[in-house]
Amino acid sequence: MVRPPLTDEDRERGIRLGEALRAARGERSGVEVAAAAGISVETLRKIEHGRVPTPAFFTVAAIARAVDLPLDALC
Repeated sequence: MVRPPLTDEDRERGIRLGEALRAARGERSGVEVAAAAGISVETLRKIEHGRVPTPAFFTVAAIARAVDLPLDALC
């Protein structure tokens, strides 16, 4: 299965998502949030910096839960 290329809009949406998650993290360390979300620090870092513009829903949900951010706030 070939995945269609990402559009500029997809990339921008990924950047905005990362910024929202990074802001919600606040003073907590990436290590702390990644551990609470059950993901690697590198995955968290990539999502927060928009390098993974379309992360899996359950990954986003786990990060949002770890930083006490309601999912509807990300919509």
